[in-house]
Amino acid sequence: MEVISKVWFAPIEEGFEKNGISNKVLNLYEEIIKEKENNPDKDDFVAVKIHFGEQENIGYVKPDYLSKLLSKIKLEGSKPYFTDANTLYEGQRDNAVDHSIQAHEHGFTFENTGLPVIIADGLLSKNYTEVEISETHFDRVSIANDILHSDYLLSIAHVTGSPATGFGATLKNLGMGCASRSGKQLQHADVKPKIDREKCEVCGSCVKWCPVDAISIKEGKYAIIDEETCYGCAECLTVCSFDAVSNLGDSTTKLLQEKIAEYTLGVLKDKGSKNIFYNFLTHVTEGCDCSSEPQEKVIDDIGIMASTDPVAIDQASIDLLNEKTGKDLFKELQGMEYTYQLKHAKKIGLGERDYELSEI
Repeated sequence: MEVISKVWFAPIEEGFEKNGISNKVLNLYEEIIKEKENNPDKDDFVAVKIHFGEQENIGYVKPDYLSKLLSKIKLEGSKPYFTDANTLYEGQRDNAVDHSIQAHEHGFTFENTGLPVIIADGLLSKNYTEVEISETHFDRVSIANDILHSDYLLSIAHVTGSPATGFGATLKNLGMGCASRSGKQLQHADVKPKIDREKCEVCGSCVKWCPVDAISIKEGKYAIIDEETCYGCAECLTVCSFDAVSNLGDSTTKLLQEKIAEYTLGVLKDKGSKNIFYNFLTHVTEGCDCSSEPQEKVIDDIGIMASTDPVAIDQASIDLLNEKTGKDLFKELQGMEYTYQLKHAKKIGLGERDYELSEI
């Protein structure tokens, strides 16, 4: 018998007021728990997994959008907190101190939200547990403790393009976002970027952001990557503004996407039904929120999706974007296949690609 998951959708119009968005987020939650009866229990620790956005990034999901939902959850007696894990690449989010400051600068303050920020893998990303999954690429995955040990998971994902996976939303928010730095490195181990010398403008961004100093400028003419030193974090793909850095082939992104799906399995393994996944189709950009520069959106704001199936919500988001644009948006923008993550996630039992869309 074919299983079809349910995805709820709340459309929004361009320029919709923040207070209206907060109402819609709450309405989605109420629709889900009315049908699924999976709301947090009293005294549950609720991990609100979100991307706080890098410096200068403007597309991240704003804390005001979640205010009414989080107020309701708190009033029901649970203990929500904003959380994320440290990044593999160097920047404002690669350790717990700077990461917390970045969250604060983007409005995730206790005064503004009533919630604390907890960086889930600790000061230097040593606070993690290896979870046994016994899958194709990993037997065990390293998940940040203060997400793993939560009682309930509320995933807040921003739908964007990605230079490494083509597309990112819930699966990437969880699989990559909840991994320790060592886990992120293992996911990226097959990524071997290459610099096109003809396109390189010698701006130095890739040199600045490389966490292992694997990139240098050759004779002042172009950047070059030391393949033995490079460990595949893909930050150079993200920061290059001239499309001079590319991945080495379809097989590389396929492996990365499948590994992300397996890490998501580790994150959700013991959560049962105690989770809800949101995808924000607002300020959708070509690159992800790890970009340290402002990015223009590639389509007008569409709305917000929510589901208890992490695969179905990502599939529904892609389908709606493609319907609105009349093309395969992220395949055109990124030039790569992005469905490997969805196919593998379904294969390992994370969810279904078939869904029923319910508009509220």
